[in-house]
Order: sequence, then C-alpha cells, then structure tokens
Amino acid sequence: MEHFTIATVAEQSADFRRVLWTGEHTQLVIMTIPPGGEIGEEVHEGIDQILTFVSGTGEARVSGRTKAVAAGDLVVVPSGKKHNFVNTGPNPLVLYTVYGPPEHADGVVHRTKEEADEAEEAGKDEPPTK
Repeated sequence: MEHFTIATVAEQSADFRRVLWTGEHTQLVIMTIPPGGEIGEEVHEGIDQILTFVSGTGEARVSGRTKAVAAGDLVVVPSGKKHNFVNTGPNPLVLYTVYGPPEHADGVVHRTKEEADEAEEAGKDEPPTK
C-alpha cells in the first residue's frame, strides 16, 4: 500500500512535474505551475487524465471550452481531447493528476516545464512498458 497526504505532498513540491507512484494501469503525478505558466497544449491518445487542484487559480482549457479552476476543483480529460491548464493567479497553481495508463517515466522529476519538454523530445520520459 502507498499512502500520501496528497495536498501536503503537492504543496511541498516546487517541481513542475514529479511522479509519485506508477502502477500497471495508473500513475500519480504532482505538478506546480508558476504564475503565468502553463502545462502546454497537448493530447494524450489512449490515456485518460484526472486533475485535482490543491491551491492557486487557473484555467482549464479542454476541447475548446474554458473553465476557471481553484483549490478543490477536479477536471477530467478523456483520451484524445486537446487540453491545457494555465496559471492565471499570482501564486503557484498546484495539482495532482492521475493518468490511466501511465504517461511518464516512473519516478521522474522535472524541475521546470523546459526540462520536462526537453526530456519528452529526447525520448527520456517514456512510461514503463511490459
């Protein structure tokens, strides 16, 4: 069993992306988006994503629709849907997300979005395979 006081763990990480746990079918990731930052527009084919916001304020942009998000909000992004999450507030936008199946390398930590983008482009952030 893995146990996390997830809001506390997420709030204590200043990293853009940190994979906390990877299973065969799902993956738990925490993210911190700095003021004015964003996750970046993307589409996950074959992967559903559920994001829960811990602190900060932002916008969820999914399939051409935009909704404000804040602490306590949850957004579901079905497989194949274009999405982005943007920090619109003065403080970090902190969240945790569950991917099903896993999307990132097990245990990976990316301090910044630029570092995450470079790793993805270089093929160094691939999910585990059987």
